[in-house]
Amino acid sequence: MLVKILGAIDLVAAASFLMMIFGINVLFQVILFCGGLLLAKGMFVIGGDVLSVLDIAAALILFISLIFTLPVVILWVPAFLLLAKGFVSFL
Repeated sequence: MLVKILGAIDLVAAASFLMMIFGINVLFQVILFCGGLLLAKGMFVIGGDVLSVLDIAAALILFISLIFTLPVVILWVPAFLLLAKGFVSFL
């Protein structure tokens, strides 16, 4: 059950990345919420989970996107990786 909840966090963050890519305005609170959850989820790297580094990197990209307009290529990579992680956690 916990894996599905963590996967849902990945899917929501991936959706926010995709919304930014396609020019849909994402609420400031949603970006902060997703970034904070990904950053907290990234702390599993201490336990040896290598893919948690991806969560930390995605959270940093989300936080940076609040201040700067990032190139679309930088947004596509974490969007697809988080989308894949989210779907796999539901299998």
